[in-house]
Amino acid sequence: MDYGQELRFGLFPSPDAADPQHVLLLAQLAEVSGLDLVTVQDHPYQARHLDAWTLLSVIAARSSSLRVALNVANLPLRPPVVLARSIATLDLLSGGRAELGLGAGAFWDAIVAAGGRRLTPAQSVDALREGIEVIRGVWQPTGSPTVRVEGSHYQVVGLHPGPEPAHPVEIWLGAYKPRMLRLTGRCADGWLPSMGYADPEVLAGMNEVIDTAARDAGRDPASVRRLYNVNGRFSRVRGGSGLSGTPAEWAEQLAELAVALGMSTFILGTDDVDAVRVFGEEVAPRVRDLVDIARAAPRVGADSADDEREGVVLQSPEPVATQTNPLLDVRVTSDDGMRLSDQAAWDESTRPRFPAPAQFAYTAQQQAAPQHLVDVHDGLRSELERLRDIVRQVAEGQVSIGSARSAINRMTLRQNNWTLGAYCEQYCRVVTGHHSLEDASVFPHLRRVAGAGPVLDRLSQEHEVIHELLEALDRALVTLVVEASDGSAGGAGIRQLQEVLDLVTDALLSHLSYEERELLHPLAQAGFY
Repeated sequence: MDYGQELRFGLFPSPDAADPQHVLLLAQLAEVSGLDLVTVQDHPYQARHLDAWTLLSVIAARSSSLRVALNVANLPLRPPVVLARSIATLDLLSGGRAELGLGAGAFWDAIVAAGGRRLTPAQSVDALREGIEVIRGVWQPTGSPTVRVEGSHYQVVGLHPGPEPAHPVEIWLGAYKPRMLRLTGRCADGWLPSMGYADPEVLAGMNEVIDTAARDAGRDPASVRRLYNVNGRFSRVRGGSGLSGTPAEWAEQLAELAVALGMSTFILGTDDVDAVRVFGEEVAPRVRDLVDIARAAPRVGADSADDEREGVVLQSPEPVATQTNPLLDVRVTSDDGMRLSDQAAWDESTRPRFPAPAQFAYTAQQQAAPQHLVDVHDGLRSELERLRDIVRQVAEGQVSIGSARSAINRMTLRQNNWTLGAYCEQYCRVVTGHHSLEDASVFPHLRRVAGAGPVLDRLSQEHEVIHELLEALDRALVTLVVEASDGSAGGAGIRQLQEVLDLVTDALLSHLSYEERELLHPLAQAGFY
């Protein structure tokens, strides 16, 4: 079951006290690679681990876009009032980037050795429920009634609430047994299991327990975020525990978990820098595209599906609509012909056209596929405008762009050109991932539509040109970073970046308009897959 939740991707590194700088490097790499979240396990009795809360605070301070969370907090050794105020404080200091993974406790001998109380499984769940009530009481707005929780494990009476977090902090429970799963459905904002303890084949049943408890409590099951700690290895061969295979195969496995089982936040447990980079740069964008396509529209009709399996070339539908009764709601984006660069990426006059039918009728379901393409392109256009605005600010000497623009999309920019470079690079990866998915899966499917082949060939050629232009943009960013190493901005580096960015803008906007116009009918007739 797909709950339709926003996809997020994160990192779960080991808080190794023997090499603390490596942990910070992994977190920095996670941000530059486009990941959304860094989480840290919390075992206060473990002498080989850095203190999880202190580590998260440093990661949040050194990053500008990453959300941070305990995965999961050890409630028996972290009093809920202190934990609540710690979370709220970090959320305020980080601009609303703290979340709370919470657990009932485990490894009770170690907890007792560290001064905690030993609890039975039933007692630990009751204590967790009371702890959640205390934490949410502390997070009430200033001026709210005093916190009053008189439980068997926590007695908090007359405490003034506050500070209030910067945003509604989510509480995610690490839960596996039925009683904890029911508590998740009734009280939590998210469910955070781990691969190895809850492998994919058992997720559906656990989700159902959460969903039933949520409905019984009058909640929408989709309001409970589904997170998943995952592990595995990148290789040419599938097999073994966890995820396996190439980055593309990882993406397929994660997309299936999202669409079929509703998991929406994937947190990779690894200390390998290459795995972090591949997960952020290659896997995450492809998963997003695959899930977007799956959510856009189902395959059009059983008859069409049967024809495709037999290799029948799809033809234009019978012309049942008239010019006075148009049934097309999709509005493609026209090319206004304006160009910023005196160079040209290609000769536009040689572009082939799709022989669109003079009359046509498409259902709303059929129109969903071309409309989704327009929506995805609109996102790329919007990001391109943001990118250009950042470059403009840097060129004008507005170095303190972190305070001038506190957020671009989900990013908070730092006050240096490296952050500018990281943002540009992330945008380039999004564009490249979108084109790679089209070339690898969407375009081969659309070749079944009569007359679409020449257009698809041209679009693939333009994808290659855009890829080369994005690499040129990367090189310009390197020049800018080197030039600005003394803290200044401007000069040859920024001029080169602007020139390449102008050419990228011309090529990309022209290409997106051409693609929407020429693929409107093929997508309406055949869908994405």
